[in-house]
Amino acid sequence: MKNITDSFLCLSYWPSAGSFGFDTDILATNLINLSVVLGVLIFFGKGVLSDLLDNRKQRILRTIRNSEELREGAIEQLEKARARLRKVETEADRFRVNGYSEIEREKLNLINSINTTLEQLENYKNETIQFEQQKAIHQVQQRVLQQALQGALGTLNSCLNNELHLRTIGANIGMFGAMKDKKN
Repeated sequence: MKNITDSFLCLSYWPSAGSFGFDTDILATNLINLSVVLGVLIFFGKGVLSDLLDNRKQRILRTIRNSEELREGAIEQLEKARARLRKVETEADRFRVNGYSEIEREKLNLINSINTTLEQLENYKNETIQFEQQKAIHQVQQRVLQQALQGALGTLNSCLNNELHLRTIGANIGMFGAMKDKKN
């Protein structure tokens, strides 16, 4: 262990070209550190993000399919209502003399009710799709942030061990000692 410490101490006396030392250009080192962190996040996060987006896409597609099924059900109801309308129209022809105006009102009410129901179903479908999209975006953002932080912490924890930590401290102490000797 003493040999390793001595070799680090010797490094601090070498000329600055190719030697270990402090980089006082904070902006350059921060840019390098930032680019490394972003590279790691992109490398590890893109697979997770694509999986999350694929899962969310499948859920949205299921929601759209369900909405389409509801729409088809509404169309079936519309067809039934049209059949009833045809029946009402047939009865209207038979009872035209006795209650023409009453039957016309019933027909209009039925058509308006069906149109209102279809509009409500369409509005509900659109609101559901928008809500699910916003919910998906929020969940993806939360998961990506959480996984990026976990990945960064995992990377940091896996890179730092006791031996590396002690070697770094020893090297820094040696450099400070060399700087002190140079000042004296």
